[in-house]
Amino acid sequence: MIETNLRVAILTTGGTIEKRYDETDGSLRNVGSVLDNVLMHMRLPDVTLRHVPVMSKDSLDMTPEDRQLILAAVREALNHDDAVLVVHGTDTLAKTGEELQLGLTSLQKPVVLTGAMRPFEFRDTDAFQNLIEAMLACRLLPPGVYVVMHNTVLRFPGVMKDRRRMTFARVAGGGPS
Repeated sequence: MIETNLRVAILTTGGTIEKRYDETDGSLRNVGSVLDNVLMHMRLPDVTLRHVPVMSKDSLDMTPEDRQLILAAVREALNHDDAVLVVHGTDTLAKTGEELQLGLTSLQKPVVLTGAMRPFEFRDTDAFQNLIEAMLACRLLPPGVYVVMHNTVLRFPGVMKDRRRMTFARVAGGGPS
């Protein structure tokens, strides 16, 4: 019998996807992960998930040290799981993806980054779509570092946030699609 169970480590770092609305002051803040709440609404047979909280920050506030922490967490997860999914803020996701692509040599498994343009708590969130697409990508993609959002898969290097279209795109002359 062929083993079909996929083991995925989901590393959470914060970002818009995990922002929560505070009624008292009208702010949106990263105050912990919403991942378990999101996953509770998904049907994922033959998938074993391991949630690894790395940090809870807006990606605009991430430092080079934070990116090194993410890289170390991804390396550790690759020792135990079939794929790694990094939930990340979209503002600097491309920067983190580039650093992961440079820092993870001889990859044997896919590393997928995703996030959302609208928080999970919002009615018109893209969080569900992006997480579902990223989970499927973890099963189907060959080894490499990718961003998966909005029905698009882009491989690093050569990815940028397209602020006009509110998604990600290939940099002109960038790496493979």
